Amino acid sequence: MLGLVFSGTIVAGTAFAQSGSQSASAASVAASPWDRGTNPAATQADARFDNYTFRDGETLPQVRIHYATLGTPHRNANGEIDNAVLVLHWTGADSRALLSPTYTKALFDSGRPLDAHRYYLIFPDSVGHGQSSKPSDGLKTKFPNYDYNDIVDLQHKLVTETLGIRHLHAILGMSMGGMNTWQWAEAYPDMMDGVMPVVSLPITVSGRNLLWRRMVIDAIRTDPEWKNGDYTETPRGWIVGYGILRMMIDSAPALQREVPDGPAADKFLGVDRFTAEHVDANDILYSLKSSFSYDPAPGLSRIRTKLFALNFSDDEFNPDQLQALETVVPKLAQGRYVVQPGTASSPGHYTMTRPDLWAQHVAEFMRWLGDPPPSASE
Repeated sequence: MLGLVFSGTIVAGTAFAQSGSQSASAASVAASPWDRGTNPAATQADARFDNYTFRDGETLPQVRIHYATLGTPHRNANGEIDNAVLVLHWTGADSRALLSPTYTKALFDSGRPLDAHRYYLIFPDSVGHGQSSKPSDGLKTKFPNYDYNDIVDLQHKLVTETLGIRHLHAILGMSMGGMNTWQWAEAYPDMMDGVMPVVSLPITVSGRNLLWRRMVIDAIRTDPEWKNGDYTETPRGWIVGYGILRMMIDSAPALQREVPDGPAADKFLGVDRFTAEHVDANDILYSLKSSFSYDPAPGLSRIRTKLFALNFSDDEFNPDQLQALETVVPKLAQGRYVVQPGTASSPGHYTMTRPDLWAQHVAEFMRWLGDPPPSASE
């Protein structure tokens, strides 16, 4: 039986339930991985980098990285910010998903693990996403072919050059953001006190995780309606591709509950179509193919910071049968990991959209960094 695992020791685990227990309705659209929540307390801003060259040599006259912040920077005796936490979103999402009421109430409100009264929280829109520079701004398929290394490069420029932060207290990332978190720990091993990658693995994109991405990309590119990126209406290939994504992102038991018969399937697919039509096909295509060069394995020995990895046993993207965390994390200088068991109602990879059901692990991570538990009065 899978449970919580700390440095190879199995202890009792807790189960996860998701918003997918709702019926396929407008409510489940709001809980999709492209949820566009808002937080009026957040400060919105843009960083701009002129004449930017991506790692493959392609350039843009200017790259815009949108970001939001919650909380106030605290400066130590040397005048340096010492309470900054970088929070990284997943594929196709942006900072608005992380500033939704679901995330705010679970993680950022008073007394929660990342209380914005205590921490200076930074939420960048990764390049290719949200309000940052992306294909749908106008370049379409002429947009530079960025990859995950470019995403991290630009996040680093935002943190160090725009915000003037030399050292981060922590990084928390989900899915793509979790993969970026592994990359941060390798590329800048002394720049943070700790990192917490969620629903991600320290291995190259392969197996089922590679196949579904290739299937979605091929569904878009082979659709005549895509018109080599010059479509005027959402290509049907992307609508089909989003259905593939949903079938993978939910756990099998969760889908069995939500889609027990034909009418339920029609309703489910109708919601999927509505959601897909609000995500640009070129943007998602670029976002998916940007993952193909991700391979943290050669650099794992460079990780020196505290690393607390959280995955879910029913995640079909990152199946625990591969034993990747169990193999890698104990070899790190300061590594811990949790594999949270699934239940009949848990949604696999989609667990990331219900932080209230895994926030206790964020609290454990912050305590490991030496932070006392926050009080609701802070």
